[in-house]
Amino acid sequence: MERMLKIIAEVCQNHKGERGILGEMIHAAAENGADYVKMQSIFSEDLTPRGRFEYGETENNGVVKSIKRPYRPEYERLKNLDISEEDHLFFIEECRRYNVVPITAVFSRKRIPFIGSLPWPEKTVKVPSYDCASLKMLDELCEHFDHLIISTGATFDEEIEQAANIVKSKGKQFSFLHCVTSYPNTLEMCNLARIGWLTQFTSQVGWSDHTLVERDGIKAAKMAIALGAELVERHFTILTKDETKDGPVSITPKLLKELSEFGKFPRYRQIEIVKSEIPEWQTMLGVPQREMTHKEMLNRDYYRGRFASYVNGEWIYNWEEVLIY
Repeated sequence: MERMLKIIAEVCQNHKGERGILGEMIHAAAENGADYVKMQSIFSEDLTPRGRFEYGETENNGVVKSIKRPYRPEYERLKNLDISEEDHLFFIEECRRYNVVPITAVFSRKRIPFIGSLPWPEKTVKVPSYDCASLKMLDELCEHFDHLIISTGATFDEEIEQAANIVKSKGKQFSFLHCVTSYPNTLEMCNLARIGWLTQFTSQVGWSDHTLVERDGIKAAKMAIALGAELVERHFTILTKDETKDGPVSITPKLLKELSEFGKFPRYRQIEIVKSEIPEWQTMLGVPQREMTHKEMLNRDYYRGRFASYVNGEWIYNWEEVLIY
């Protein structure tokens, strides 16, 4: 059976909160080979204030225990990037117009009913790495979507297994994406062999790529495809790399087109190209199971719980067994 590679162009917040830029990004992504265009359903009011990240924590020996990310500056940054409910409908319609499939990532449980009610042509949703282990959220997403694409970065092996079991128990389709939650990550950190390890849970596996574009181009994405990834997600931009926070890890339309064209080669040819043109391919392969780096653990600590649902005067986190609607 022929493998059906799907490329996800992640617009993240590279639209700068402007509908015009968002529309241009959708057009450029579709024109250059994206199968899915993904947005992020982030609402600034869902950002949680957590005291220990106001100043960060560092041990006497200099080892960082928690990162410094003050609430107020982050809230103001996100507020300027908010996408309204009407913008969601614009996003879906623009994707339809350019014949590319729209999907989104949901970051707090209370948004699931609204997001799920929108006229998505495919009932597919992306689950960010930090919610792979939010079993209550996965359970609720299964009530509204038919296919969950779940990133597995900063997630322990047993949590990945639990996530698979939850979605299977609901009879829903799911894909796992290997991901390294360090922004950016290096080629040495990729451990793309983990893509194969994920196939014990589902045959639909892939790679969510956060390598530095200026330094590494699309080497890791090509390697992932050659290894059999059926889904590859990359941040995407039409702006210069310095205009947005995610710009340095976002590929351009030209690189998206190159990746799409690479994906059309037969797999034996992809492997030949990788081995002849990418000397770091063995470095990127790494091992299928590994310990998370200190940086990844710090990111897990901060980002898991970064967004939550404020209900009746209290914050309900995505993994908590509490009814919120």
